[in-house]
Amino acid sequence: MRVTSLWFHRDFRQLWAGDTASQFGTFVGHTVLPLLAATVLGATPFEMGLLTAAEHAAFLLLGLPAGVWVDRMRRKPLMLRADLVRGTLLLTVPLAWWAGVLTLPHLIVVALLVSVCTLFFDVAYQSYLPFLVGREKLVEGNAKLQVSQSVAQVTGPGLAGVLAQVLGAANAVTAVGLSYFASAANLRRIRAVEPEPEPKRDRRLLPEIGEGLRFVFGNPNLRAITTCTAVANLAGAGLTAVQVLFLTRHVGLSPAGVGFVLAGAGVGGVLGALTASRWMRLLGQARAVWLVPLLTWPAQLLVPLAAPGWRASLAGVGLAIAGVGIVVYNVAQVSYRQAICPDRLLGRMNASVRCVVWGAMPIGALLGGVLGEWIGVPATMWVTASVLVSSVLLVVCSPLRKLRDIPRTPAVA
Repeated sequence: MRVTSLWFHRDFRQLWAGDTASQFGTFVGHTVLPLLAATVLGATPFEMGLLTAAEHAAFLLLGLPAGVWVDRMRRKPLMLRADLVRGTLLLTVPLAWWAGVLTLPHLIVVALLVSVCTLFFDVAYQSYLPFLVGREKLVEGNAKLQVSQSVAQVTGPGLAGVLAQVLGAANAVTAVGLSYFASAANLRRIRAVEPEPEPKRDRRLLPEIGEGLRFVFGNPNLRAITTCTAVANLAGAGLTAVQVLFLTRHVGLSPAGVGFVLAGAGVGGVLGALTASRWMRLLGQARAVWLVPLLTWPAQLLVPLAAPGWRASLAGVGLAIAGVGIVVYNVAQVSYRQAICPDRLLGRMNASVRCVVWGAMPIGALLGGVLGEWIGVPATMWVTASVLVSSVLLVVCSPLRKLRDIPRTPAVA
């Protein structure tokens, strides 16, 4: 019997539940680890940049070969292993704190190793979804998964701030580790049996990496999407590297207040995820890739306007409006990429894109830390927010403007 909605797709619900647990842990961790570094370990702006860079360094260092390895194996077992290793690594943080031996280098090493697992999990998951739900359900599947991410983005920072204030930031990391174990438990319940990848006798790493890169950068629309996302992530990581310092030391917020303000992005993200399908029906699936961010991303410039008192709310408002556009953009562009890519290249396509767009983040985080030391935290907020807003021009000026909807058949590799 044909499944008319993914609400009734049992295996997708298990993937969705596992992803939800993972996303909650991730967004709690993204607030708790910087709070731990800034308020307990006394990190400088440059050290905060190093920590943020470590959280995404694997995408830059291993992104391209990861796509080849993902295409050579089944995706579900790979995601399970990634979850279990991430959970174990993160639980070493509270253990070290209880033993009185926690240091900033320990925190950075854990963040780096977790980023390696996250790289393989993310590439595998985006390559697994077309097999699990079919290409005709990609927009619905990605929209539902974005709802989970956005709800986690709303509640994760606030929960992290409360936990850090009540229990201590190191103890709050425990919740992050346990969330990955919960994710693995849900993924194990998926019944669909993924076929073994087609064996090839003469497999060489570099030619297979090159095939994935040629597919991404040989397609003008994929090239524009990848470049836009990379520039936005570069600037966003630089902003994130100093954002907690800006909100605590210049705006004067408590840890709970920081979590509340950062939850603004998640509020917008939930709204974006819930309305993404409507936006794409109204504007067209391809047109939404450039038009929605053009209308919403400029609100990011409200964040550096925040100041003590009522102006602190400007950061939350700006993050919320921009969050709508970011999530709709992500649903549209990920669905576009998955729809036009042949099955045998899904891992390498996703890894090539991830290597560039997520690989830009550690570079941006380091630049943000350096700029924070050089020109000051408030000025760094203005520079990074301005670059992020400007990145939308890369898709506005691309051939995507001539398309309305996502193609229904894969492109020729």
